[in-house]
Amino acid sequence: MSKERARRRAEREAERARAIRLNEERQARRARRRALTARLIPRPVRFARQGGLIARRHRAQNVAVALGFLIVQAIVWLVWGSPAVSLAVFVFSLLLAPVVVTLAFDRRT
Repeated sequence: MSKERARRRAEREAERARAIRLNEERQARRARRRALTARLIPRPVRFARQGGLIARRHRAQNVAVALGFLIVQAIVWLVWGSPAVSLAVFVFSLLLAPVVVTLAFDRRT
């Protein structure tokens, strides 16, 4: 009788060990699949705007600088029309924009 119980207990333990092994293999496959999909599928990027006073002021200043830049480019293109002059003013404006921002809006930090 005790040999029969020992045999059944051994069978139950073997079945439990096999179930545990299968579960671990399934979890490992699932983890590998999740890691692969996380690597291959890019996550959508959320752009949340800052809402404070300083953020609003900086947005307004950035818009002013961009509009000024575009207005200068449009005026140069309309007045001279030469591609060489337009390119030169474009490069000069790109180099001068940080200076204008610093002088006009005091962004030295």
